[in-house]
Amino acid sequence: MIAGTRLLPFLCALLLTGCASSTFTTTWKTPDATPLGFKGEKVVAAVLMKDPAARKLAEDRLAMQISMRGAEGRTLYSLVPDATPGNEAQAKAALEAAGVKGAVVMRPVHVDRTVTVTEPYEAETYASFWGGYYGYGVSLSYSSPREATVNEKMVVYVETLVYSLEQNKLVWGGLSTSEDPDTLAQLIEELSVAAAAELEKQGLIKAR
Repeated sequence: MIAGTRLLPFLCALLLTGCASSTFTTTWKTPDATPLGFKGEKVVAAVLMKDPAARKLAEDRLAMQISMRGAEGRTLYSLVPDATPGNEAQAKAALEAAGVKGAVVMRPVHVDRTVTVTEPYEAETYASFWGGYYGYGVSLSYSSPREATVNEKMVVYVETLVYSLEQNKLVWGGLSTSEDPDTLAQLIEELSVAAAAELEKQGLIKAR
């Protein structure tokens, strides 16, 4: 497993071809969950990555998605700009002073990379041994391999958690997979949309 803090080269530097496909493979909600009263309230977007630039980009995108769903999306980096990493008391005081009622947290937890190499295969060349395969095979055994096709596939696993800060309680959580994301921004936006759909399905937020 690759630690979340080591995912930056995959999430920020790689611009892959194709479209991302984000799916929640596992979800959970508290048994006594009731609809979240976040409409018009401040909800903080927190993306747990060590790289400041990547974190700001991701939190901006997530806060935008939160605001599009009726709450007032705020970013953790703007509310706690000078926080010491891991200083819970400092972060708690800042969010309480700002009147934040909820939190949506995303954390990259794992990346799977699969590389497939496919070399051309021409079986018809092997129809006869003499006057066919023998000369062909011997010539190739002393030369460089023929040009191969290389395909790379990346799957990113992200944990998404929704908290009611008034109750200091986890309301909903999910683990998602995203295949071949084009950019970090696209990944966050797709997961935000997918999470909203799951929360609506669970009756935790109302469709606008």
